[in-house]
Amino acid sequence: MAAQPTPKGAWKITFLLFLFMLVNFADKIVVGLAGVPIMTELKLEPEQFGLLGSSFFFLFSVSAVVVGFIVNRIATRWVLLALAAIWALAQFPMVGTVSFTTLLICRVILGAGEGPAFSVAVHAIYKWFPDEKRTLPTAILSQGSAFGVIIAVPALNWVIVNHSWHYAFGALGVVGLMWVAAWLVVGREGPLVQTAAMAKAELRIPYLQLLTSRTFIGCCAATFGAYWALSLGLTWFTPFIVKGLGFSQQQAGFISVLPWVFGATIVLLTGWISQVMMARGFSTRGARGVLGSVPLVVGGLFLAAMPHVDGAGVQIALLVVGSGLCGSIYVVCPPMLSEFTPVSQRGAVISIYGAIYTLAGILAPSVMGSVIQHAGGLLEGYMTGFTINAVIMAASGLLGLLLLWPNTERARLMAQEQPQPKFA
Repeated sequence: MAAQPTPKGAWKITFLLFLFMLVNFADKIVVGLAGVPIMTELKLEPEQFGLLGSSFFFLFSVSAVVVGFIVNRIATRWVLLALAAIWALAQFPMVGTVSFTTLLICRVILGAGEGPAFSVAVHAIYKWFPDEKRTLPTAILSQGSAFGVIIAVPALNWVIVNHSWHYAFGALGVVGLMWVAAWLVVGREGPLVQTAAMAKAELRIPYLQLLTSRTFIGCCAATFGAYWALSLGLTWFTPFIVKGLGFSQQQAGFISVLPWVFGATIVLLTGWISQVMMARGFSTRGARGVLGSVPLVVGGLFLAAMPHVDGAGVQIALLVVGSGLCGSIYVVCPPMLSEFTPVSQRGAVISIYGAIYTLAGILAPSVMGSVIQHAGGLLEGYMTGFTINAVIMAASGLLGLLLLWPNTERARLMAQEQPQPKFA
């Protein structure tokens, strides 16, 4: 059977959604990047700063689930527009003098707006690409996060060093409104959608059966560990470089980019290799499940080595490689879930998957803050926190591998679904 052609305009929409994720992660990273000046100005203890990092995720999962069901019925074009507008508006209160409470509330609101972002963007982009061509655009979409950090960190750090951390938030608000304007003009819904007749003919599967399949559980388990590492990087990487290793804020701005550069390379390679393997007839089990899970285990081993080596350079290198390897799982899980999920239920299932694994974002920053505050020394606290990260990352990778290895090819049979039609 000939491969289904990619609709005209698909890559233009992919680029716009790449920018969408770029803005999304620039919004996420700014608190961690400005962590030291924020803690200094507001006189925050490590536990309070950890709470601030976790607050972003308080409504993250809830909003992801709610919006996931909404996009089953409402065009993703308008949902994406509303989400980006919320992000932009949530930044502006920080331009002036703020209290810890105000900053906390704004981060909770921002998290509620950003919780559904990746899942909705994935659901939107799958309306432009058939199943066999989804891994590479998913990788590109994922890399909006890395490039959001790579591009934003030097620019925002310059604003923080030369002006104030308050203006960094304002700059992000302006950029967010610029994306809203661009999407309003150019963005549109993909053509690979169901007609009323197709929707009526499509088999619906009970959500309990979808959410208890080994593939779904395996994806959630593996990505939980990856997101633990990611949320630590968003909140604590720059403070670790400045307070733990003694670098200046300006130096830390450049060092903080390194994990994302390495991670971007890993994710793009994973997406490309996976798509090539699929095209050459490899099973989903190998081309997606194994390819995504194994780097998590290896990354955990790199992080576990950090407390046992000397020298800031070696420690940074281990942290860069270890945390960077976690990105591969984000590329492979959404396509695996879309293989056996009916199109009319896909938005909700991918969003519930996102809501579950991002629970790590609530826990990781607070755990690190508590460990640092109660440790015998600052550097000891950071190393203990990264060791906990290593164990969680490696264990989640192993669990994901065990669940995904025997089962991804049989997920469709377990769900008792008929083969997806060409429009899916």
